[in-house]
Amino acid sequence: MRVASACAILVAIVLAAYATWAQTRAPVSATSPASAPAATTAPTPAAAPPSAATAAPAPVAAPAPTLAAGSPPAAASAPACAGIPNALGLARVVEIDTASGPGFGWEHFKMHDFLRNGEVVLTFDDGPWPGTTPAVLKALADHCIRATFFPIGKHATYHPDILKQVAAAGHSIGNHTWGHKDLSKKPYDNLDLAKEEIEKGISAVRMVLGVPGAPFFRFPALKHPPELVSYLGQRNIGIFSTDFDSFDFTMRRSGQVIKSVMTKLQKHGKGIVLMHDFQQPTADALPELLRELKANGYKIVHMKPKDSVRTLAQYDELVAKEIKLPTVSDRPTSSVVRTISE
Repeated sequence: MRVASACAILVAIVLAAYATWAQTRAPVSATSPASAPAATTAPTPAAAPPSAATAAPAPVAAPAPTLAAGSPPAAASAPACAGIPNALGLARVVEIDTASGPGFGWEHFKMHDFLRNGEVVLTFDDGPWPGTTPAVLKALADHCIRATFFPIGKHATYHPDILKQVAAAGHSIGNHTWGHKDLSKKPYDNLDLAKEEIEKGISAVRMVLGVPGAPFFRFPALKHPPELVSYLGQRNIGIFSTDFDSFDFTMRRSGQVIKSVMTKLQKHGKGIVLMHDFQQPTADALPELLRELKANGYKIVHMKPKDSVRTLAQYDELVAKEIKLPTVSDRPTSSVVRTISE
């Protein structure tokens, strides 16, 4: 009996102790200071994972402003001048439609003023020529810019490899007659002779390059007989005078060429510039001239033709007769002739 009563009393004490322990533990999970911060921080983004609706845009939105911030013109010009600091680069490329023979250059043709203030078109006459034309090409390449060349037909046949270098560099190649004759003087008052001088030059460029050149023409000495202006219009060949002539052919020092071009540019504010890749002072001046153009904020524009010029068969044949009979070999002289002793 006493044993039973003792057991009952022991069970009662254990149950009471358990009840007291349960009551002291239950509030901890709901009200203890340790759990309070969890309750207040749970709604913040750091503690609670965002929903799919709010999380998905986050990684896309971050790079979007970076892409939008890129300047399209800079991105377009970068590949051409990659790794060339302080290069001028091309500001614009314009396409010239020469149908009906439009005239360009304010010195003679008061029309088609397509340049903006500060823009410059570089043009070179009388090449191709050893030493000078390659030097001009290097200076242009160093600044990632392109120009328009008006070669003499005979010079093209003398130095075909150099004219091919001009074409390979992406420059536009027009024409400057076959033999640089003043077509305003006799005997070129004979229209047939004048046409031959023009057309043979055009055919020579095609023969050298294997493809037609640009339908761009510049008269020697900038003399423009009206009947020949009309003829070129019928041939859909654009006529190029100049906005100003550098007169580099009268100069003996590169500094004179630079001063001439920069002074006239400051006066006119823009322009189609006439120089000569045939002249040594011009070839020497060009690297510094291009640096000065860059420093003074000028922009280079390149003219490309909409169409190629079409040569005439009769003049193609005349040029073929002018050129000496070639041999079977087309090896360059450097591989044919080698110095073995000096």
